[in-house]
Amino acid sequence: MSKIILAIETSCDDTGIAILKISGGKQKPLLRSSSFAGQATFTLLANELSSQAHLHSPYGGVFPNLAKREHTKNLPILLTRAIKTAFKLPQGRTLKVPQGPTFSQFEKNPGIDAIAVTIGPGLEPALWTGIVFTKELGKKWSVPIIPVNHMEGHIFSVFKKNGKKFSTRPNGRDISVGRVPNFQFPALSLLISGGHTELVLIDKKMSYKIIGETRDDAVGEAFDKVARILGLPYPGGPHIARLAKQKRKSLQGRTLGIQKGPTFSRLSFPRPMIYSKDFDFSFSGLKTAVLYFSQKQKVLTDKIKCAISKEFQDAVTDVLVYKTNKAIIKYKIKTLIVGGGVSANKNIKKALTKMTKMQKVKIFFPEKNMAMDNAIMIGVAGYLRSFEKIKKGKLRAIGNLRLHK
Repeated sequence: MSKIILAIETSCDDTGIAILKISGGKQKPLLRSSSFAGQATFTLLANELSSQAHLHSPYGGVFPNLAKREHTKNLPILLTRAIKTAFKLPQGRTLKVPQGPTFSQFEKNPGIDAIAVTIGPGLEPALWTGIVFTKELGKKWSVPIIPVNHMEGHIFSVFKKNGKKFSTRPNGRDISVGRVPNFQFPALSLLISGGHTELVLIDKKMSYKIIGETRDDAVGEAFDKVARILGLPYPGGPHIARLAKQKRKSLQGRTLGIQKGPTFSRLSFPRPMIYSKDFDFSFSGLKTAVLYFSQKQKVLTDKIKCAISKEFQDAVTDVLVYKTNKAIIKYKIKTLIVGGGVSANKNIKKALTKMTKMQKVKIFFPEKNMAMDNAIMIGVAGYLRSFEKIKKGKLRAIGNLRLHK
């Protein structure tokens, strides 16, 4: 027996809708079973994602009310596309796009068994948009609603794809099938994104314990703020990575010597809290170090920007790897799960992979298109978490929602 889940993601500035068919496994909560791994097979029937990055770029970050407005506009449009794709409706067939929050044209359920929706953490105005949309659909279709923790979604963004990438249906052909990876416990998840930096201990019952987190800026937030200092576009991560790569290439085959100049002998930024006794992080001081150094330069040339980008990225990588390695040793970790948008950074990915290889620990990363916020991971996490309808009135946005047991 199979189930079809509609998943909705609106935690920040990306609007995501996915429809997944789940076959095999149990039809009740799987995460309370230590043998859930590999039981369920997920077939992606439709995946729609709309990014707002270009709209928020002038602000150097996400503007909540603008994000809310765009989610309201995008959700019914993306749902229409997803339903057409998933249920093989003729592409020429017109489904009315609703004007405003109500949409009578979705009165008839096309075949959805449940709806998974992100309830937090995230920007509450954005979260509420997805929740209100979900509530109306759930009422019209008489299907259960599954509240999903966005961070748990990132943990399950790493499920295997049997060597194939998930995609929307190309040229009418069948799309790929994926399976939940065979995690070995105890497991550790490093969640690194624009809003979060967390080390999460996971037991065989998929209960969570946050053992370390940022005390100020999240790592992705630090990337964005440094990019702003350097005059780079939002989101800053890819642009800093590109400049850092240029600097690294320029150093290949050369002996690292003393950099000459009036303000520094060798560019070096701090590695905040790297040797603290806990597993917490702090990136605000690192960002400030970049700011002070940049202000001392008469002109921020491309060469200086590349040098700053490389040293900043190296500092972030050193801290993440050291803290994660320390946790792996202390808790005798067998599996490391890396999730969140910053997990796509190649330098960080390479360093973590090298570290886990030395520790003989399995490591899982999401595909590049799964590292960003998306509805696929919300559907997977929602199905694995529960198929039980929540109590009336309990579905609400929780901006600071945390992972818990």
